[in-house]
Amino acid sequence: MTASEHRRAWRTTWLLVAFILINFADKTVMGLVANPVMADLHLTRGQFGAASAAFFALFSLAALGGSFLTRTVRTPVLLLGMALLWSAAQLPMLLGVAGFGVLVATRVLLGAAEGPATPVAVHHLHGWFEERDRTLPTAVFLVGAAVGVAVAAPVLGAVTAAWGWRWAFGVVGLIGLVWAAVWLRYGEEGPLAPPVGRRSAGRASGGGGSVPYRKLLLSGTWLSAALGAFAAFWTVSASLTWAVDYFQEVGGLELRQASLLIMLAALAKGAAMLTHGLLVQRTGRRAAAGLRPRIALPSGVKNGLVLLLSSAATLAFAATDTLWLKAVLLLGPMAVSDIILTVAQTSVSRISPADRRGVALGSLTCVFALAGILAPAVTGRLVDAGETVADGYVGAYATMAGLTALAGVAVTLFLRPERDARRLGVAAATVVRG
Repeated sequence: MTASEHRRAWRTTWLLVAFILINFADKTVMGLVANPVMADLHLTRGQFGAASAAFFALFSLAALGGSFLTRTVRTPVLLLGMALLWSAAQLPMLLGVAGFGVLVATRVLLGAAEGPATPVAVHHLHGWFEERDRTLPTAVFLVGAAVGVAVAAPVLGAVTAAWGWRWAFGVVGLIGLVWAAVWLRYGEEGPLAPPVGRRSAGRASGGGGSVPYRKLLLSGTWLSAALGAFAAFWTVSASLTWAVDYFQEVGGLELRQASLLIMLAALAKGAAMLTHGLLVQRTGRRAAAGLRPRIALPSGVKNGLVLLLSSAATLAFAATDTLWLKAVLLLGPMAVSDIILTVAQTSVSRISPADRRGVALGSLTCVFALAGILAPAVTGRLVDAGETVADGYVGAYATMAGLTALAGVAVTLFLRPERDARRLGVAAATVVRG
């Protein structure tokens, strides 16, 4: 990669960080305005959870459909179109007559527009970086999700307090339009991007163009990556919808205090992913220099243990009544579960031929995004079913911990990207065009 390409690659990375930041601000807004929306529209927690879950009604199908479009439509065009649709979906909530029905309809549209966001963006990003260099930019990109939550929590909390909950939707819609204008000027494909339209097997970088999707999607790496990402996204989705309510109702915090804690938790998740990306990059450079680590555990084992640690911390979080201990667990061991989102993306990308990478990543998102449908609604029902709100949340967090533990076992046993890449005949990426 030339110096010019390197600069453009990282410019693209930062633009996509802003892209995913806005994406998660869009998701976060529902959780931040939960109490005023429920009060204004006279909703139960179960109804609000269902409205939040409506975001994911078409999310998975759109993720899969959008990933297939990467074979015929250039990714810069797809990303621009998504950003414009996000804004179109958010702005109707500024209308004073927009009620529960409009809320549900706009969340469905927003989910359909955001479904392909991560797989298409990661596919686009990996068109700029060679195989050995992808973990760090992927982690930086996904940190944008955590930053989106961290920035959205205090900013949209302040917007809600000053102008009302409807303007929280309006602000993220307007920001989406600004990003689209910038992307229209600077968005471009990288030198490793596979050609779109008609193509022959093996033409794109990475080889293995004849690998059937069936073998790819039934590999141990893909299946365990999907389960690990599903568990992590369950945590993300449940937290985006209910964490503010939890700390207000159970922790006794005010809205701004709860929003600040959620911001810190998001920053902790981002720091964990970024640290992981830097460590993986450092390990890769040492390996390229012929230096072997003293303890060489498979990636699946290391990341499975991380999930098991997070599961134990989640159980402890649910069990304790001490607020400061909850905060320590939330900002510490519970924050590391999101690392699997980076690992899942890079592992699936590793075992996929470049011309099938978009579909493989889209299929991954299609599966783990189902947690976005289930987590808010299931959590809301579990809370409503408890004798008290606090008891209901104990059950909800215990469910989250069990799912994370199951994913940790699967990742430990089956996530082996290099082994599966060799078995499928997928070579490391090389530059195919300038």
